Amino acid sequence: MTGDADSTDAELVGRALKGDDPAFTQLMRRHKAALFRFAQRYTGNADAAYDVVQESFVAAWKALDRYDGRRSFGVWLRSIALNKARDRARRLFVRRLVFGQSDLDSPEARRQADPQVDAEATLLARERRQALDAALAQLPAALKAPLILTYFEGLSQQQAGEVLGLTAKAVEVRVYRARQRLAQLLALEDSPESDEG
Repeated sequence: MTGDADSTDAELVGRALKGDDPAFTQLMRRHKAALFRFAQRYTGNADAAYDVVQESFVAAWKALDRYDGRRSFGVWLRSIALNKARDRARRLFVRRLVFGQSDLDSPEARRQADPQVDAEATLLARERRQALDAALAQLPAALKAPLILTYFEGLSQQQAGEVLGLTAKAVEVRVYRARQRLAQLLALEDSPESDEG
């Protein structure tokens, strides 16, 4: 019998479907870091990303019998995570409508400074990251998801299309538009007028 580390995702799925729980555990170990990165970029919040990853693995476990072995397991997981992140965003939108912008679960309210030796470099890196996060947050979901999947997660346009239910060409166009919009938003952030006010 092949060890879990040498097994393909499809083999592990097959074993998990036959009741081999450690096989699914191995799948989670393999994909949790990439899934967390994707969820964190999409939600802009580590705690929210953790919740999305947990919900995604639960949903994947429940839907494992519907997994198509011809498709990449990682791509399939990202499509589940994307749906969970979108569901979460809709719930937060409704909460903010009801309770206002001071929602304690917002990314702005939950950010905390990380202690570092080189405070100036850390501050600059944090400001750049915050500017990028803010610009990403302003993108419409139709542009944000393709950009995150291809640019940050390294999926091909074809794979991102599988996750999003789009053609590779549609993903290419949306990524192009997203990058243009991000450049505009980041340029506005750096403009001298943005410092006045």
